Amino acid sequence: MNRPTNTAPAGQSARTDVSGFESQFVSFWIGKQLLGVPVKIVQEVLNPQDIARTPRARREIAGLLNLRGQIVTAVCLRRRIGMPDLEADRRSMNVVVRHAGESFSLLVDDVGDVIDVSNQAMDAVPPMLDPAWRGITNGIYRLDERLFVVVNVGAILNLAS
Repeated sequence: MNRPTNTAPAGQSARTDVSGFESQFVSFWIGKQLLGVPVKIVQEVLNPQDIARTPRARREIAGLLNLRGQIVTAVCLRRRIGMPDLEADRRSMNVVVRHAGESFSLLVDDVGDVIDVSNQAMDAVPPMLDPAWRGITNGIYRLDERLFVVVNVGAILNLAS
């Protein structure tokens, strides 16, 4: 897959631009769409993990995983935005994030690089965007050859919607 070229150097800490928005994001792919979450909320990125299914859980909840003794809820982003599951021969990567004092694993197709957008302005969420996507999107950056969608982790984890 084509990766963005404007990435931050390894080991560089997250910065906030003058507008108060995070300027560095951990990027990942869902289908052909590049998305990301602020670096500061990412606990770690994991290869595919064994996930224990949870009976009677909402469709978006893939199950639970054991992260060195910590039980983490795994949320399938494909299901959350109404996309079909990955093909049977592919397994999701895990972007483990911290939200409201808890850890959650966001199941994504593939993980990209850290993207630094400190010299760019974030565009508002387009009103014509599919409602499932619009409900979890904070804004969009226009990179050289593609759009980069910044997701709202709180909205993703608000599974009551």
